[in-house]
Amino acid sequence: MDVVETGIPGVVAITPRQFPDDRGTFLEWYRFDRLSEVTGRRFDLRQGNLSVSRRGTLRGLHLAAVPTGQAKYVTVVAGAVIDYFVDVRVGSPTFGAWDSVRLDTVDRRAVFLAEGIAHAFLALEDGTTVTYLVNDVYRPGAEFGLDPRDPAIGLDLPLPADELLLSEKDAAAPTLAEAEAAGILPTWEACLARYAEDAVVAR
Repeated sequence: MDVVETGIPGVVAITPRQFPDDRGTFLEWYRFDRLSEVTGRRFDLRQGNLSVSRRGTLRGLHLAAVPTGQAKYVTVVAGAVIDYFVDVRVGSPTFGAWDSVRLDTVDRRAVFLAEGIAHAFLALEDGTTVTYLVNDVYRPGAEFGLDPRDPAIGLDLPLPADELLLSEKDAAAPTLAEAEAAGILPTWEACLARYAEDAVVAR
């Protein structure tokens, strides 16, 4: 598999090698050792999630407070999404910047997001099924979101606004500026300390 860094530190895109034959296709969609080689960290699995979405569903932007935070390994098993990730770590060199990766059943790409990265995805087809592994369980009191339509973030959403489907909670989420003013965003220093806890020691 090919593991490459994106424009946001702490986020990498993973493209597996596929082995098609007359029966179908085989691939390795997750390898802990290849991921660790690039990130320098362990990724200890604690929970697996799956969502099924209609075309136009926009889920996010979501993240968990640091500490503890929640890193994610995301891929699509049916349909297609544009997967978005925003650096909301106050003090980060790329604070406020975002990048995206298309996840679908053609390239079968995955994306790894470190703690402190806000995450969203837009379903491009009906029945789009997203699965993601996380390194901590769901903690309601530590989870929060940001408005994915915040013009200050400026996500490039390829569907008209009237075709986007958001939950009431996501639609009412604060902007990046409001969240920063409220002091709820993680800091760059806190995230670096969290990453160091899982650092892989060279032998």
